[in-house]
Amino acid sequence: MIRKAKISDVRVIQSLVNHYADSGQMLPRTLNELYEQLRDFHVLEENGSIIGVCSLHVSWDGIAEIRSLAVRQDRTKLGIGSELVKHCLSEASELEVERVFVLTYQDRFFRKLGFTDLDKKELPHKIWTDCLNCVKFPNCDESALIITIPKS
Repeated sequence: MIRKAKISDVRVIQSLVNHYADSGQMLPRTLNELYEQLRDFHVLEENGSIIGVCSLHVSWDGIAEIRSLAVRQDRTKLGIGSELVKHCLSEASELEVERVFVLTYQDRFFRKLGFTDLDKKELPHKIWTDCLNCVKFPNCDESALIITIPKS
């Protein structure tokens, strides 16, 4: 079951995200960031345990970002990440977001979901706020991809 995250989920979300951050696959998230951005997060819960998390963060007029997609290590390759991204894209449509982008090392995964390559220079400057905290800034080696959300 995919649902909106709750305050009681924050420490599990942090553990999932920071597991991948520790290996350089995504940005780490502090508890403060997670509490402040809690409304952006969705979790996939199975038998009372959170096994996946994904965030949809509205960045600017008509554009949002998929962030912090993480699936518990023992549950990868089962379609959980795809389910979470599709859920966030559905929410983007409900919010009337026109485009959703992602900065990622998992570009093949996102291409399979319909995302296409994008030059990072085409993204609004506002989105680079998180990048200032990255150890790789300003030499980002992540791929930028984007998808257009069909109007309903």
